[in-house]
Amino acid sequence: MNDSSPTPHTFSTSFTIPLLQTMSQTSSHPSMCPTASRPVSPSILSPPISSPSLHPMTTHSKVGQLPTIVNQALKNPNWNTAMVEEYQALVRNNTWTLVPFHPSMNVIDSKWIFHVKYNSDGTIQLYKARLVAKGFQQYADVEFTDTFSPIIKASTIRVIFTLTVTYNWEIRQIDFNNAFLNGEIVETVYLSQLAGFISTSHPQYVCKLQKVLYGLKQAPRAWFHKLKDALHTWRFISSTSDTYLFIYKHNGNFLLLLVYVDDLLITGNNAPLIQTLIQDLHNRFALKDLGLVKDFLGFEALHTTTGLHLTQSKYTVDLLTRTNMHSAKPVLTPMSAALKLHAASGPAFSDPTLYRSTIGVIQYLTYTRPDIAFVGTVHRGLHFTPTSSLHLQVYADADRASSIDDRRFTTGYCMFLSTNLLTWNSRKQSVVARSSTEVEYRALAHASIEVAWLHSLFSKLGISLVNTLVIWCDNQGVGVLAANPIFHSRTKHIEVDVHYVREQVSLFANQTQPCCLSSKTGFQLGIYDVPLVGAPRVIFYTFIVPLRQPLLFSVKRLEKQTNPIKFGELVASQGLDNEEEFGHLLHKLVRS
Repeated sequence: MNDSSPTPHTFSTSFTIPLLQTMSQTSSHPSMCPTASRPVSPSILSPPISSPSLHPMTTHSKVGQLPTIVNQALKNPNWNTAMVEEYQALVRNNTWTLVPFHPSMNVIDSKWIFHVKYNSDGTIQLYKARLVAKGFQQYADVEFTDTFSPIIKASTIRVIFTLTVTYNWEIRQIDFNNAFLNGEIVETVYLSQLAGFISTSHPQYVCKLQKVLYGLKQAPRAWFHKLKDALHTWRFISSTSDTYLFIYKHNGNFLLLLVYVDDLLITGNNAPLIQTLIQDLHNRFALKDLGLVKDFLGFEALHTTTGLHLTQSKYTVDLLTRTNMHSAKPVLTPMSAALKLHAASGPAFSDPTLYRSTIGVIQYLTYTRPDIAFVGTVHRGLHFTPTSSLHLQVYADADRASSIDDRRFTTGYCMFLSTNLLTWNSRKQSVVARSSTEVEYRALAHASIEVAWLHSLFSKLGISLVNTLVIWCDNQGVGVLAANPIFHSRTKHIEVDVHYVREQVSLFANQTQPCCLSSKTGFQLGIYDVPLVGAPRVIFYTFIVPLRQPLLFSVKRLEKQTNPIKFGELVASQGLDNEEEFGHLLHKLVRS
């Protein structure tokens, strides 16, 4: 990088930046000085989160609004320090060289992004300033080609968590510092000089990038290739079921490495080997060893004597605070299952941007909360418990014409590895069904797709299921179509789904059975079906047990019968005083 010194910083007032002397002593770059010359389930309850305003330490509610301009950030010692640290990291990494500007160049602008990283209790862990390039100004096929971001599937994470608690493996977490800066850039890309750090000797020069920056279209791909090359030297193999899951098998040692952009989880049966791997990665990249996983991607991981508890309580509290719902009245029961909403009912939301961002936040919340319930359940989440045997159970269901706007249906499924919930889905379909068989069959087809993927993942991990895979459904016609080569006028328009499910039945020995526990119990399991708007129509107790959630439901008594039974209606129990007794009763019936 060119060592020309930046322009001295000046303000119209007598204010002086308190870190200038510190910067001149610690910086390896001569005469570095900031300047603003360029505008630019069943769950175990976790400890309650104290109110931010009463917390003795600095919390997110005390930080104030994040700076949006460089001048504003430079006046704050915390952000000033963060900007200097980011600049020094770029200098050490030889991220660019200064070259004369030419009119033929497409010079991309840059911007400072400010972020506060919090601990799981809401206190501030780190002030982070990051320089990003405005990648939307790049020309496709000239300044970048392929783009992707290394993000492991949430289902894969839950599968690995189940294995770790079953085999008592530790889960280590590491975080790479300025990960994207390690990626090599192949294309020619020019960047304007950093706002706040303009060269004094060459103020009109531009930066020719030698390493990728955050914000560039190719940045995640370049970083992932760099990391993958390092892992290949260890004989890690990328799984074909999930590209960002790396598997190491050698001399009886078994390690798993999960990549989520610049965050890594490492687990396996050899703790000393894991430490050796972390040290080797530290020799190659700047990273922080965070020890046993505690806070990963906004998830709080609590290790207990009964397993691993995963919640997003802090994330939920932040959401409630941002939407002014923090003082909402808590309730212990879910929303009404009979609630019907119309797309045109009610006034339009006053802030479309806030609405979209809130919906996105809620969708991310479903990583650990399949049920989006009322306030009062923020500490609940997924609980992974050890199991003596690994068996997969799949439940698929659908409602018919539930949308009062277009009469389209919602399909859903969920899958358990023993008692641990692995994956689920609930989605409104794009077609209008003509029969209940069609509705249920499409739900079965969607579940079969996920089953096929899970089967592939299990085979790569060396997991042998102890049971014949069963997909539970509640429609006799679906079972007939799945097992027999028949068509008629009412089903010929769903031929593609029919053939797919039949193929899966043949390949993986799937069995479709009526969703009826036993004619002796008089009780029935229903699928956990969560529409995008509204509340669960029905819920089955097998979901409640692993999460340990006190959301108990009275189940209508069903007459003894041998034919497949339609789902019974589940009515929320208003009196929870006998929740323990009722839970034991249902648990006994389910296990019988």
